[in-house]
Parts: sequence; C-alpha cells; structure tokens
Amino acid sequence: MSSTSRLPAHPNPDNLTRSFSFSTGIENSAPIVTGHDGKPRRVDEMAACGHYQRWREDFRLVHDMGLRCLRFGPPYYRTHVAPGQYDWSFADEAFAELSRLGIEPIADLCHFGLPDWLGNFQNPDFPRYFAEYAEAFARRYPWVWMYTPVNEMLITAEYSALFGYWNEQLRDHRAFVTALSNCVEANIRASEAIRAVRTVWFVQSESTRYYHPHDPTAVERTAHLNERRFLSLDLNYSHPPSAVMLRYLVENGLSLDKFDYFMNRTIRPWCVMGTDYYETSEMAVFADGSTRRVNVLGYYGLTRQYYSRFRLPIMHTETNHFQLLNAAHWLERQWGNVLRLRQEGFPIIGFTWYSLTDQVDWDMDLREQLGHVNSCGLFDLERRIRKVGVEYRRIIRDWGRALAERELRF
Repeated sequence: MSSTSRLPAHPNPDNLTRSFSFSTGIENSAPIVTGHDGKPRRVDEMAACGHYQRWREDFRLVHDMGLRCLRFGPPYYRTHVAPGQYDWSFADEAFAELSRLGIEPIADLCHFGLPDWLGNFQNPDFPRYFAEYAEAFARRYPWVWMYTPVNEMLITAEYSALFGYWNEQLRDHRAFVTALSNCVEANIRASEAIRAVRTVWFVQSESTRYYHPHDPTAVERTAHLNERRFLSLDLNYSHPPSAVMLRYLVENGLSLDKFDYFMNRTIRPWCVMGTDYYETSEMAVFADGSTRRVNVLGYYGLTRQYYSRFRLPIMHTETNHFQLLNAAHWLERQWGNVLRLRQEGFPIIGFTWYSLTDQVDWDMDLREQLGHVNSCGLFDLERRIRKVGVEYRRIIRDWGRALAERELRF
C-alpha cells in the first residue's frame, strides 16, 4: 500500500461523527496583559511564533504531515475592526490556501482576547457583536463547516476575571460569573448565527479537569472546584448544574432570566464535545487553596466523566508537552488513552496535538512577554520537525485510514 493511500480520508459534514480525524492547531491566543511599564499590551501568539510571515509554509507542513484538519482562525482583534466592519485581508489569503491544500479548518473565532473597541469580557455587548462577526465570517467562507466560536470559555473567564492574568484582570467571583456568562452567550449566539447560514458542526474546545483533595481539610474546597469545572459546558449545552452551582451563579450576579436563557437555547444537536487535556488538568488541592499537579485519572478517566454528563460525540482537541520533558512519551500516553476509549465504544472521533509549532511564554501563562520559547510543538520555530512530530506522523500514517473508515475492529 502506498503512503498516499494510507492517509486518513477527508472528514465531511455527513461522516464526521462516524469517522476519525487527526488534527493540530495554529496557536492564535491574543489577550491583553499589563506590561512592565504598567500599560496594557496585546499578546499575539501568531506574531510571536512567526506565523504571519510563514503561514504558507505552516500550512504546507500540516498537509505534509498527513493531517486533514487544522484548528485555525484569523486574529479576532485584527479582523473585527469596528461594529459591522471587518478586515478580511489575512483571512482571505489564509483560508484560500487551506482550501487549495484540502485542509479542513476548525475555525477558531475568539481565542482569549477581544478587539480594543469591545474592551473585555465584562462587556454585555460582546455576545451581540460577536454573533454578527460569526455570521459575516460564515457568509464569507461558506465552505467552512467546523467551528469553535469561543475557545475554552472556562479558561477565558478564569484567567480574565478570577485569577487577574488577562484582559479585565479582575480577581472576583462576580466578575468571573459575568465573564463566563458573556462568553457562553457569545458562543451560543454565534453558533445560532452560523447555523442560519449553513449546516455546520461545532467542536467546542474546553479544558477538562479533576481536583483531588490532599487531606480531609481540603475536601469541601475540592468539591466546589469539581462542580465549577462543568459550568461553561453546563450553560452551553443546557445541562442543569447542581443546586450548589446554581446558587453560586445567582449569588454572583447571574439573573434567573439569563439562567433560563441558557437552559432553553440549546445547540446540542450540532455539537462535538472538544476535550483538552494537559499536565495541569488534574490537581491536588491543599487546605490553604494551593494546588500541585498530579496525574491519576488521565485523559481516559476525565473523558469518561465528561461523557457521562453530556453524552455527546468527543474530540480530543488539545494536548502538548515540552521536548525536554519527553513530549513524545506524553503523546504516546495520550494516544493510548484515546485508543482505549475507542476500544470501549466511546464516540471519540479525533485527536489533536496542539500546536504545529513551539509557542512563546506559555510557561508564565502569557502574563509577561519575555520571549521564552516553549518547546511543545510538532516543529520548532525554525520549522524543523521535533521528535514528537516524527512520532505523530507515524501514528497518523499507521492508524489514520483504519480508524477513519472503521476498518479496525477491536
């Protein structure tokens, strides 16, 4: 069998949930942080990683890896320049090239940052304007049929309004609930606007987590965290949260009318639950609130929990590890977890190593711009393949067509 014939088949809207797709992504985070001079500064990972200069080369690397899906989107802050006004210059060229190469984009429309004119995630106008942007995008690129409207809504709200890292840089539960509500409403409104244009699937990339109490004094706090981890997907998929979480939401400013909106406006029939798993996905919790990374349940254990709650098709949408920490071994473990889920009949339809190239300053959550290269990509920033890239290419070659066409019977 030739190497070409062993590549995965192209996914399409009709076979997506009955096939299997390998993917990577172009890191396009763009939050606002505070610089050393005390002034706000935009962090643009596409710029930091050289994508604006090398995007054609990057797409060719994706194609030559044998990948047929790519998590990718134009920088929201540069594209949505004012209400009803858009600069499509970069997006037009980029999406035309993806189409030419036969790469199916999972369009990532909002990744941790807003245009300057929208301010931050406390802005109640964000959902309305973002839905207008999503509809305009869908009309301009009618061949795109997979979307992540708002990436990692829980992370966006926590880092912006609970941990004080990005954007509004608040540290308050009420601000967190506001940011979360606005992110989820924006995601739903954008999804509805896109669906009004054409038939699509929504691959909702979200952080998956589990918290382990270190000792009995941490049990109560751990229980709260393990309930809160579901909030973004509960609201997005119209799944009633626990009574404790409903009280938490209401006490921190969510109106019952807005809660009813979330419970009665579902986009479930067109959704794939995108699950992201990193070394930070599992934490031991101490009595003083501090945490430490642990790895007990793994992607396998967490995904079973999330599937039990939401009962949707699953796509593994993000993972990575640093080269010096044996990224290839981490890939082997994550892929083993995915295969085990498939063996047990869970509807897992894809796997993603994120991202194509190394990233910059994620070792400090983008809070400072120090130029630290994080060696987590399939390729380094000179576009030389890393060991993990070689191993991922082998997995795609050996497993791609068998899983995509369900030739393999476990």
